[in-house]
Amino acid sequence: MNTAKTYNHGVPWEETFGVTQGYSINGTIYISGQFSHDMQGEFVGEGDFEAQTRQTLENLDRVLEGFGATRSNIAEIEVFLTNPQEHFEQSVALYKEYIGDHRPAATLIGVSGLAFPHQLIEIRAVACTN
Repeated sequence: MNTAKTYNHGVPWEETFGVTQGYSINGTIYISGQFSHDMQGEFVGEGDFEAQTRQTLENLDRVLEGFGATRSNIAEIEVFLTNPQEHFEQSVALYKEYIGDHRPAATLIGVSGLAFPHQLIEIRAVACTN
């Protein structure tokens, strides 16, 4: 029997865009790309890579918590950067601070743009609670 569960932050644009922040099926959690927004759906940290990254990771934690999971449940993480040459080292440092001793599979991808013009980073993940 498949057991499916979803999680949303409750921000206004989730329904508008037809997305769920996380979808779990039989203990595997697929987390949509998280970015720098507060719980009212307002963008946080325009022009500030560290502020955007920290808010994005906080949102990732919020999705994990919605499924009773933590960072240590992350199996795979993908980081999308609009300017990887400029932000690579800072991204790696913030990632290592966030993930601690846990070592999930990870990919960093440079992109020409993300959903919002002032967005510098987006992070998606797969976690497992089994």
